[in-house]
Amino acid sequence: MSFTETLEPTAETLWDAIVDHPMVSRLGAGTLDESPFRYWVRQDYVYLVEYSRLFALGAAKAPDLARMNTFADLLHSTVDTEMALHRSYAAAFGISEADLEATDPSPTTRAYTDFLVRTAALDPFGDLVAALLPCMWGFNETAKRLDERGRPDHDGYAAWIDMYAGDDFSELTEWCLGLMDDVAATADEETKARYRERFVTSGRYEYRFWDAAWREEEWAVSV
Repeated sequence: MSFTETLEPTAETLWDAIVDHPMVSRLGAGTLDESPFRYWVRQDYVYLVEYSRLFALGAAKAPDLARMNTFADLLHSTVDTEMALHRSYAAAFGISEADLEATDPSPTTRAYTDFLVRTAALDPFGDLVAALLPCMWGFNETAKRLDERGRPDHDGYAAWIDMYAGDDFSELTEWCLGLMDDVAATADEETKARYRERFVTSGRYEYRFWDAAWREEEWAVSV
């Protein structure tokens, strides 16, 4: 059994919780109010800036040229393609690019991105991959499950499903799963346990990120 196969029961628990969350289920049904989605777009844009740093650090730590090249490509595609989708969302909702760039990270966004960048900067390459995996696997699995239920009438929500359930992102997810298995193949049990902890932490943050958007989370103390 591969390492990612051993993660599947935990992953299923995480993905089930995410898909059942009202933010996600209503997005899939096309009944989600636009206010929390506008919040999500702004926060995810901030998240993607830090997520791009994860790919840059992945390229720096990659053990071989092929993986270095892949992480460099991911950095490029995130900055140019995925963030462009968010800018198009923002424009459709009347959010200017300047306002998008000025978005302050929520408590959850700050905590999640700090965890990802700290792991990528301070820990070995395998920990970086384990922390990255739920970001790809979770979005892909969520979008595919929503797609199976039928596309929403809302163009913006349908576009989200199209992007993350599509062939390109599905292939990227399979690559990340394979990379995790390759890295874990020679790891001892203590290291694998650490990888699981990184995976679970990111997966929990994936849920909290949706929940924070649903609640339109703000800092408790305004200054």
